[in-house]
Amino acid sequence: MALTNHLEALLTWDGFVEYQYTYLGYVDDTLFMGYNSRADKPMMKPRAPWIHEEKQEFWEYETQRALNLTNYDGCDYIALNEDLSTWTAFGKAAKIIRYQWKIQDFAESLRTYLEETCVEILQKHLEKGKEILLRTDPPQTHVTQKASTDGKITLRCWALDFYPADITLIWQRDGDNQTQDVEVMDTRPSGNGTFQKWAAVVMPPGEEQRYTCQVNHEGLPEPLSLRWEPPQLPVPIMAIIIGLGLGAVLIGAVVTFLI
Repeated sequence: MALTNHLEALLTWDGFVEYQYTYLGYVDDTLFMGYNSRADKPMMKPRAPWIHEEKQEFWEYETQRALNLTNYDGCDYIALNEDLSTWTAFGKAAKIIRYQWKIQDFAESLRTYLEETCVEILQKHLEKGKEILLRTDPPQTHVTQKASTDGKITLRCWALDFYPADITLIWQRDGDNQTQDVEVMDTRPSGNGTFQKWAAVVMPPGEEQRYTCQVNHEGLPEPLSLRWEPPQLPVPIMAIIIGLGLGAVLIGAVVTFLI
């Protein structure tokens, strides 16, 4: 599946308004090219290793495609329906366009692009980037604990540096799925081609060991069950404490002997 997202932003401050437009290309969850209108030299640029092999003509063509969309305002305008022959128009202007495209049979040319050209492009990207796109990186997981000013305890289950993006984090209390007092962050990119996510649950103090976090991801041989572990004292500190304890016992014994 190929997914292309585009985003516009209108930047404003006192006495100044500036338009910014970005156009991003994805294969599944992986960004592979992008355009930013505020760059020093705005043009479509590679964002994945395998796409660097493309020739200059490719980047010129994709840059022109991005420029053709710079008047898009981010709202629904006109959409090709799933039958690939009819259109859904939003607003009077879009209805006029729909009428013109119907006369021109524009949907038929788009059908050819979607069923043939688009598939060929997707297969090319999948072949070039298969080592990255088809990999599985298991999540790095841990649970943190934090006390709030109202006395409640928050346990947060972290999953970091995983790929692909599909993952499930579920908090359980005494083995039953917990839905109340639970907050789950949307899966987000980490900036290095992997993803991150967390799920938090709130409880009264002293109940931490009743909760477990279930993590399921295709990079794991089997689902993980995580529990918050209280921090352990480092070995040197433990040795000092034990040494001080023994020293106190010996001093007490000496004092007793002298008396």
